[in-house]
Amino acid sequence: MLTGKHLHGIPEHSRASTKGTFLKPDSITADKVAKVTALNEIARSRGQSLAQMALAWVLQRTTSALIGASKLEQIAENAETLKNLAFSEQELAAVDEALR
Repeated sequence: MLTGKHLHGIPEHSRASTKGTFLKPDSITADKVAKVTALNEIARSRGQSLAQMALAWVLQRTTSALIGASKLEQIAENAETLKNLAFSEQELAAVDEALR
């Protein structure tokens, strides 16, 4: 969900719309969409996509992150994360608030 694809419903050909994948349509609840929407706003204010901000957050807490890229474009977008890894105290507080 942290790709931002599901902010306005379940797109055709997404993992959530494909049988046999880990992300099920009933897992995309209104509460989760609201949280992801709030996180997306924080990411936009940082000049990042939601996926980039999520990776930056992970990389602040560990030495590596596995990405589930299935397309070259996704790898390129993920690499752009490295341009903005730092979080202000206000951004971290906003992330915590969004996840409550």
